[in-house]
Amino acid sequence: MAAVCSALIVELEEAVQSHSAEKRVDTLRRITDLFLGEADRLNDQQIDVFDDVLGKLIQRIETKALAELSSRLAPIDSAPIEVIRRLARNDEIAVAGPVLTESSRLTTDDLIEVAKTKGQRHLLAISGRAQLEETVTDVLLDRGNQKVVNRLASNPGARFSELGFETLVKAGETDAALAEKVGLRLDLPLRLLRELLLKATEAVRSRLLALATPENQNEIRRVLGEICCEVSQEAIAPRDFTRAQELVLRMQKENRLNEAALYEFANAKKYEEMVAALSLLCGASIDVIKPLMISTKLDGLIIPCKAAELKWSTVSAILKNRFAHHSVSDLDLAQCRNNFLALSVTTARRALRFWMVRTTAGNRPSIAAS
Repeated sequence: MAAVCSALIVELEEAVQSHSAEKRVDTLRRITDLFLGEADRLNDQQIDVFDDVLGKLIQRIETKALAELSSRLAPIDSAPIEVIRRLARNDEIAVAGPVLTESSRLTTDDLIEVAKTKGQRHLLAISGRAQLEETVTDVLLDRGNQKVVNRLASNPGARFSELGFETLVKAGETDAALAEKVGLRLDLPLRLLRELLLKATEAVRSRLLALATPENQNEIRRVLGEICCEVSQEAIAPRDFTRAQELVLRMQKENRLNEAALYEFANAKKYEEMVAALSLLCGASIDVIKPLMISTKLDGLIIPCKAAELKWSTVSAILKNRFAHHSVSDLDLAQCRNNFLALSVTTARRALRFWMVRTTAGNRPSIAAS
């Protein structure tokens, strides 16, 4: 092997000094071939020689040849460490990608450094590694775009911190595909599975049940059953609006009942006061507002809110704080916002008058009945 190393050094010097790019690439391939042919039998000292030789040679090698080198060295467990580290930090993803995704020679610190300093394609490559520690996924979730986050969520070898899982669940509120991936993870903490299911759309819940393993299906059904029971109990719980009505009527006489007051009631989760205040501001009875408030569907409640000419910030606070045991997903909230903005005050007041007539006749607003 000593004779081979001496020959390598001589050939390297000739290649480095040469003005021929073709000669440098040819030398790179021949040295790489030699290394790969002997990799299983080389000791650490011999690997260091190849590391030094290849390290000097790649300084003047074009991107295409470096990408080829990266692809050939990436799966080799004994690949020259410094060469791998330099390839991983290359700005060209064709060069960095193979080793970022596959090379076992990169340490956690190497991966964190690249994740903190390089672009989204480098982060995406790292996200596909067979194993990822929590410290790495924390950085990827902090800096990564939607593609990176989705790939991480699909990676069974990725490990997440508590904060990492919380970030995934939060991102899943506006990304149904991501919510499905996160919900199917066997390592998702139970409390976060519950939070995800609370805010998931019915379509996402159905998909999770269809795609989950039998073990996960049982857990998802159990959590959904608990959520449904809690929401139902809260919805049918007896409510006494007497004191709340007295309060808001007094506020109205004192010119203190306005949208700001309703917003405060909503954020403070004062349900009775919120219902009574909305009732007075939109001009409808509490009997009209109550079924709209307890419906898990959102579109009915935006009618009295629009009739009262509320701002979306106030409407959003009402929708989010109606139930203690039911959360509104960001996706549903965004769709509701679009519907609210598209609805005219005139149309809302017309629908509200119709519901008031029906309620007086003994019927509930049909949109809230489902």
